[in-house]
Amino acid sequence: MAPSTGSMDAPAAQVEGLTKIYGGFTAVNSLAFTLARGETTALLGGNGAGKTTTLAMMLGLTRPSSGTIRVLGYDIARDGAKARARMNFQSPYVDLPKRLSVRRNLMVYARLYGVPRPGEAADAIAERLRLTDHLKRPTGSLSAGQATRVGLAKALINDPDLLLLDEPTASLDPDSADWVRGELEDWRARTGAAILMASHNMGEVERLADRVLMMKAGRIVDDAPPRALLETYGRGTLEEVFLDVARRPDVAEGAA
Repeated sequence: MAPSTGSMDAPAAQVEGLTKIYGGFTAVNSLAFTLARGETTALLGGNGAGKTTTLAMMLGLTRPSSGTIRVLGYDIARDGAKARARMNFQSPYVDLPKRLSVRRNLMVYARLYGVPRPGEAADAIAERLRLTDHLKRPTGSLSAGQATRVGLAKALINDPDLLLLDEPTASLDPDSADWVRGELEDWRARTGAAILMASHNMGEVERLADRVLMMKAGRIVDDAPPRALLETYGRGTLEEVFLDVARRPDVAEGAA
């Protein structure tokens, strides 16, 4: 089978028929969506809805039971290395090596992503994210807010065209969380990259997302901009929409 071909004209990601079955349990069931460049898409759903499994399959860390994932035109199953070179990922639940200094961690990941002059890249991203004073510190000695900024620096060090985020501001105080959101907004506006973000923070989603994919029991049950979801469900906030979807057993596809 011929390798897939990346293209600057291709969407950031195309997912078709994506399914993951563990034993007799279907964690993700026939997902289909396209991510446009320059947009932030939020992936919402309760615990066990399939969000993390979806992100893991898009990163190539988990093999789908069926379906296809293309990132920037590259098929993850056939050309995963080429796709991942143009992606990155950040989650506060995934620790960087704690004994390594911040600078060493950033340099290691710069090399993994094939970034030229890793030391210069580490210093530049540290300056941008206000980490210069922490470069020599062991990563394990950082506060939660500092560690989140280092994780974000790692995620942006290769200037990805597609950034996947899993609860990017979890456990942060309001000021630190607001700073991270502002950095993500500025970065996306500057680069035109795409963001796919799983989050339980509905205020964060309302601020950052152009579009929301609502998941329940492994399926997408709604796909719309935040304001359209509020109108469809007749609610005042996304949190109310989230609770409506999570608590109504009759919601299968779209609002009932």
